[in-house]
Amino acid sequence: MSETTAARAVLLRTTDETTPVRIAESVLADSGSEMSLPEFLQWFAERLATDGSVIEKIPLRDLKGWRTDPDTGNLVHDSGKFFVVEGLSVRIEGAAVPAWTQPIINQPEIGILGILVKEFNGVLHCLMQAKMEPGNCNTLQLSPTVQATKSNYTRVHKGAPVPYLDYFTDTDRNHVLADVLQSEQGSWYYRKRNRNIIVETTDDVELLDGFCWLTIGQLHHLFEIDNLVNMDSRTVLSCLPFSGDRLTDAFSAAAGAVRLDVLRSCSDDEGSLHTTGEILSWITGARTRHDVTTQRIPLDQVEHWVRTDERISHESGLFFNVVGVDTVAGNREVRSWTQPMIEPTDVGVVAFLAKPINGVLHVLVNARVEPGYLDVVELGPTVQGMPSNYAALPDAARPPFLDEVLDAPAERVRFETVLSEEGGRFFNAQTRYTVVEVDLDVPPELADDYRWMTLHQLVSLLRHGHYVNVQARSLIACLHSTFGASNWDEG
Repeated sequence: MSETTAARAVLLRTTDETTPVRIAESVLADSGSEMSLPEFLQWFAERLATDGSVIEKIPLRDLKGWRTDPDTGNLVHDSGKFFVVEGLSVRIEGAAVPAWTQPIINQPEIGILGILVKEFNGVLHCLMQAKMEPGNCNTLQLSPTVQATKSNYTRVHKGAPVPYLDYFTDTDRNHVLADVLQSEQGSWYYRKRNRNIIVETTDDVELLDGFCWLTIGQLHHLFEIDNLVNMDSRTVLSCLPFSGDRLTDAFSAAAGAVRLDVLRSCSDDEGSLHTTGEILSWITGARTRHDVTTQRIPLDQVEHWVRTDERISHESGLFFNVVGVDTVAGNREVRSWTQPMIEPTDVGVVAFLAKPINGVLHVLVNARVEPGYLDVVELGPTVQGMPSNYAALPDAARPPFLDEVLDAPAERVRFETVLSEEGGRFFNAQTRYTVVEVDLDVPPELADDYRWMTLHQLVSLLRHGHYVNVQARSLIACLHSTFGASNWDEG
C-alpha cells in the first residue's frame, strides 16, 4: 500500500468512525445555518403557490406515447423504456390467499435516489428539493437532491439534464456515507430496485432554484407534517449510518434533549434481545421456509380484474386501480406527459409496535413475503396493509396486531403522520405511518414470523440490500426523528 493510499485509508476510517456522532449532532440541530424552519415553510409555500402544475386523471385510452401491446395487453411506452404495466401470477404455499393474479409495474432499470450533504458551521446539512410528482396529493413534496429513473437521467425523454447528478455518478472526489441498492413496494413493483446514496462534499455548491439546505433535525421535524417529506427522501435518510459505539456516552450531557431509549437503540454497544447472528439466521430460515412462485403473465390474462377504456380495477372495487394521468409540469425536465399509474383505493396503515427492553427501544419486525421481492422475504413493519381490503379476504389474512394499532390510545402513540408513497408511479397513495408503544410478548404461534430488534441492528442491515422493505425504512426514518425529546415551534 502506498503512503498516499495508507493516509487515505486512515482518513476515511476516522471519518466513518465519527459519522454517527456528526449525524446525531445534525439531528439535534433544530435551527439550520442556511434556513430556519419558519423560513423553510414560507419558502415552500411560495414554491407551491407559483408551481403552476396541472395534473388530472384521464382514461387509459387517452394516454399519449403509450400503447396497449396487441399480443399481451400490456401497457408499454413507445420508446421501450421507463416501465411496463403487465400481469403477475402468484402462488404462496400455506398463505391465507395461496394464489392470485394481478397487474404489476415492471421497471427493471435502476434509478438514483441521492442526498448531497455538506457541513455548515460544523453541522451536516442535506440538500433537498421541492419537487412536483404527478401522484402527489399536494403537488409538491420535499425530495432528495436527485430523484431520477435511469430513463430520466439518461434523458430518454429529451428533457433538461438532472441537476447535481454528477455527485452521485462520479463519487471518487467526495465521501460516500451510504450507497446501497434497496427494494421498492413488493406488492406494486416487480423486483424494483433503486440506488440509495448519500454523498458528503466540501465543494462550493451552487444553490439552484427549488433547492434548500436543511439539517437532519429540521427534516425530522418536517416528518410531523402530513405529506411533506416524500417517500424517496425517507428511504434515503433511513440509510444514514446512524448507529455506532458509545453514542450514549457521547450525548450524556444532552440527556434532557434526547429520548434515552432511542439513543440506546442506536448505540451498537447497548444490548439487544437477539444477537445480529440470530437475526440473520432467522431471516435465512424464513426465506428457506416460504415457498413462493411468481410468473410474469400478459396483462390481459389477469383474473378478477376488469379492464375498460377508462381504467383497470379489481371486481371487488378494492386494492388498487390502474389509471391514466395527464401532467403539465411547472418545473420539471419535461413540461408535459401522460402515463399510467397505480391508484390505491384507500389509505394504508404501516406501524411498528415498540417497547423498551432493559432501557433499549426495540421494534417488532415481520418477516414479510411479497410477490415483487427479489429474495422472497424482507423485514417489514409489525403491521402493513390497507384495512378496508380485508373485507374481501379470508379472516386469516387479517394482519396480527392490527387491532393494537387501530385501537391504540393516544398516550401510547410515539409517532403518527400521514405520508405519501412514491408520486412518480402511485397516484394519491397515502399511508398512516405510526409507532405504538406496547407491553406485550409475541404469541408462540407467531414466533416464526416476528422478532424484536433495535434500531442499530436495523441500520446495520440497511448497509445491504433486500433486508429491510421500503415501508419499514420509512418508519426507521420516522423513529430516528423521535431521537430529540422536545417538540418544535413553527413560529
